[in-house]
Amino acid sequence: MAIVIGIDVGISTTKIVGIKDDGTVVAPIRIKATDPVTSLYGAFGKYLFTNHIQLNEVEQVMLTGVGAAYIDEPIYGLPTGKAEEFIANGLGARFETELENMIVVSMGTGTSLIKCQGDDIHHIGGIGLGGGTLIGLARIMLKTDDFKQISDLALDGDLSNINVRIGDISPKPLPNLPITATASLFGNAKSNASREDISLGIITMVLQTIGSSVILSSLGTGINHFVMIGNLTLLPQCKEVFEGMQELYNVHFIIPKYSEFCTAIGAALHYLNQKKE
Repeated sequence: MAIVIGIDVGISTTKIVGIKDDGTVVAPIRIKATDPVTSLYGAFGKYLFTNHIQLNEVEQVMLTGVGAAYIDEPIYGLPTGKAEEFIANGLGARFETELENMIVVSMGTGTSLIKCQGDDIHHIGGIGLGGGTLIGLARIMLKTDDFKQISDLALDGDLSNINVRIGDISPKPLPNLPITATASLFGNAKSNASREDISLGIITMVLQTIGSSVILSSLGTGINHFVMIGNLTLLPQCKEVFEGMQELYNVHFIIPKYSEFCTAIGAALHYLNQKKE
């Protein structure tokens, strides 16, 4: 079995996936460590062991992500290349969704936006708000930076104790805005707000702001499909937030099956595409 390994190397988290010649994705995994090199080699070793893959079965290793800059030698002596991260984002999202025209929203520490129209894949901008914002605010306001704890707290939160909605300032819906639409994020927050309410408020603020940014970036492009990838897609609150924005703006937010691993998948595909060419 020949397999191409795609590795998305973060500063502390590495995501790894294999793709067979027939396009089958082989059991992606993620590993956290204190630095990118440790994370990379730990993930690679565990991936081979878990999936019973021998080194001689690996045709190519493809690296991407900010941590890839720390790696300048072949991984375990195997043929090793690098894929530009934004291209990998687009290729992975296209593979997962089979869409030709879309904006890929990579929600990592910050958020980057990649416009994909056929084979034209390029970075169109981004915002300095994402998972890093969520964790940072939670660390200050909730005294925790545990991603799962923040998410779990938010499940019992009540946004009416944090945000101002249209219905709070107007007895009737405004043009194109239902009474449930957000008028002001954190505009109704009290000094004694519960940890659950604060957690939900932070998550909603981050997701809504990202959603609004991609909608604005799409104006004039004719694109209304937005593919959400990255760690923040694991938040259960994504479903409610993005479904609400879909209805409001007549767009489509899509979270693929392997949303967390799309960049690693795209890195492997980059090699396979070059091989075909």
